[in-house]
Formats: sequence, C-alpha cells, structure tokens
Amino acid sequence: MKIERFIIMKYDFTTVLDREGHDSLAYDAPVHGTMNIFPDYKLQEGFDVIPMWIADMSFAVPDFIIENVKKRLEFPVYGYFAYSKEYYQAIIDWQKQQHQVNDLLPENIGYENGVIGGVVNALNILCSKGDKFLIHSPTYNGFSNVISPNGYEMVLSPLIKDNDGVWRMDYEDMERKIVENNLHVALLCSPHNPTGRVWEKEELLKAIEIFERHQVYVISDEIWSDLIFKGYHHTPTQNVNDYAKNHTISFYAPSKTFNLAGMIGSYHIVYNKWLKDRLDKEESLTHYNSMNVLSMHALIGAYTKGNEWLGQLKDILEENSKYAINYINEHFEGVFVSQTQGTYLIFLQCHDWCQKHHLSNDELYLKGLEVGVMWTNGKEYKDNYGMRMNLSLPLSRLKEALDRLDKYVFNG
Repeated sequence: MKIERFIIMKYDFTTVLDREGHDSLAYDAPVHGTMNIFPDYKLQEGFDVIPMWIADMSFAVPDFIIENVKKRLEFPVYGYFAYSKEYYQAIIDWQKQQHQVNDLLPENIGYENGVIGGVVNALNILCSKGDKFLIHSPTYNGFSNVISPNGYEMVLSPLIKDNDGVWRMDYEDMERKIVENNLHVALLCSPHNPTGRVWEKEELLKAIEIFERHQVYVISDEIWSDLIFKGYHHTPTQNVNDYAKNHTISFYAPSKTFNLAGMIGSYHIVYNKWLKDRLDKEESLTHYNSMNVLSMHALIGAYTKGNEWLGQLKDILEENSKYAINYINEHFEGVFVSQTQGTYLIFLQCHDWCQKHHLSNDELYLKGLEVGVMWTNGKEYKDNYGMRMNLSLPLSRLKEALDRLDKYVFNG
C-alpha cells in the first residue's frame, strides 16, 4: 500500500519536534513517569517514544498565534483584565464561518477553564447529587474520571456499528434507559471521541426528539467540531431545533484545533437565559474559573487568522487517518477500525485478535508500550477490547508507529 502526498503546504506539518524538556505531558508521562499515568512497562532497547495517547498534537502552533501572544507580552503589565470585545467577536465570527451559527451574541458566551470542568458545572445545575445521566459508550475517559467523584452516575448507551462499520446511536436503547432510569440529562460528544464519528443532523434530530419527549436537558461537548473531513459537516446541537437550542449547554475550545491545551481556555454557548444565569452563578462560586490574558490573545489570533492553516491541517489529518486505517486493515488481521469522519483519533477494536492469540487487552496494550507506541487502553473508554490512537503527528512518525505494531505486536 502506498499513499502519495500531492498537497502543497504553506505550513509545516512534517518536522518532528523534540518534545523532551519542553513541559510536554504527552512525552513526559511515558518517559519520566509524570502523574503515574502509565502502568509499569519496560521500553525495549532501540526504541524511542511515539506519543499517540493524550489528545494534543505533535505539530507546531502556527506563527500567527505566537505573534499575537508575543504582541501582548510586549506590554509589561499582566494584571487583572476584562474579556475584550475582540474576544467575543472572534468567537462569534468563527462560529458563523465554521458552523453557520448566525444568531450568536456575546451574552450567550461564557468562559471555561476546560470543557471537562464545564461539564461538571453543567451537571451541578441540572442534577442533584446521586443522579444518573445518559452517555454513549465508548465513553471519553475525561468524563469517566470526573463523574463519580462529583457525585453522578453514568448510564451507558453503547454505540452500534451498522453493516458498513459506521458507529450509530441506538435510539431504542437510549429511550429505554431514559425511561427506566428516569433520566433528565444526556451528555453528547459531538463529534464523538474516541470513534471519530461526525453526527449527521438527522441523527441528532432523532436523539433530540427522544430528549424532548422525556424532558431531557443536553450537555454537548463540541470541542472537536472544527476538525471535520471532506464530505462531512458538523451540526451544532443547538442548531437542530428550538427544543435543542433552549435545552442545551454546549462547550467549545480552540485547544484541539490549534494545539493550545496548555494555554487553558474553553468557552460555553447557552441561549436559554435561565440556564445561562445558573451556569454563570455555579462557575462564579469558587472564583476559580478565570481566563489567562495570554489565552485570550491566543484565541483571538487563532480565530481571526486560522482558517487557511486549519484547512491544511485537516488535509494532513485526513491523509493520516486514511493511511492508518488502510494499513491496519491490510496488516492487522482480527483488528477492526472504522473510517473516521473527523477529529484526529481512531479507535481499534481488538477482540478477535486477542481471542485468537489468547492475550488480554491489557497484555496487548503493554506490547505496544514496550516498543514505544504510546496508545490508550480502551478500558478507559468503557470498551474492554479497544485501543485509541492519536494520529496528529508527522506522517513519518505515524508510519514508524504502525511498522512497529506490525513487526513486534500484532504480527511479531
């Protein structure tokens, strides 16, 4: 199999950056044991680490964002500040350009330190402690890690694969679990992490119709909404119909799109004034949900100058996705992976391979780590035979990672 690159690039997506010594969790956690995230494993001699686990990119932040931050740094006062008109206008213009949102106003927008924390705050105003809510599985591990400690319980509705291998919502299962558990909140991941599924408007409408029948509020994580491949389109949950607009709290960020996770800075969009007032109040209680001034200028730089760069990034991510999926299908017998429609993630289903080779998913996971392929065990996503891989790295490194998995893991 051979995929040729015919894309003319203005920006650099091929340089392999040395992340050692640059405060990179993606690199430091598996190499230096930062935060005790990785299990005990021994990196075999002769292999370096290829970070493909945590969802940030191995590409450089574009120069126009760096210049915007530098410009603010030149003024030598970094005291308390107010969110600027330019900040709100950048979000409004970006949402209109990228997602055809035409009625967004500054009063609908609110700052978030992060989407996960925002989700917890939304649960705090929509639920009582001990309440259950609906969520699809595989389930983003960031949600799983915070739900129980904050006093809530997930009711999983598994996604199902159709005859073409496309992940779909199981509407009958969703409605049954809403009724059986008396649920009034659902958490959507749109586009979906970890499967890379971009929900069609008709799919979201069917889900919203179920939610409306049972008076279910929606929390919608749309952090991946800018990273959509050709032929697909992101529909903001709030754009589906009037019920969705008035019963949904949506979360966004430039962090996945422009590799700005370390800057900290997300935001919510809420149209219902009662919901907006309650969420703002909840987030004000600790006086902790506060933006960094440099984060504000990074977002403004990204959203006002980033369209061309984003277009080229999506071409690279789509090429990487197609290469990886073709390679896996051709070389890893017993491993299933769907063609992604967005994000920079793929989710491998390894049940048949593990059964044939009499290995557990944990043992398969460790085999990858030992040759430097830092992927994520699907158990974190409520899937006992899954593996998530981050493909936002130079193609040369992706090829190296897949070659190692071929020679030393799946066919070694």
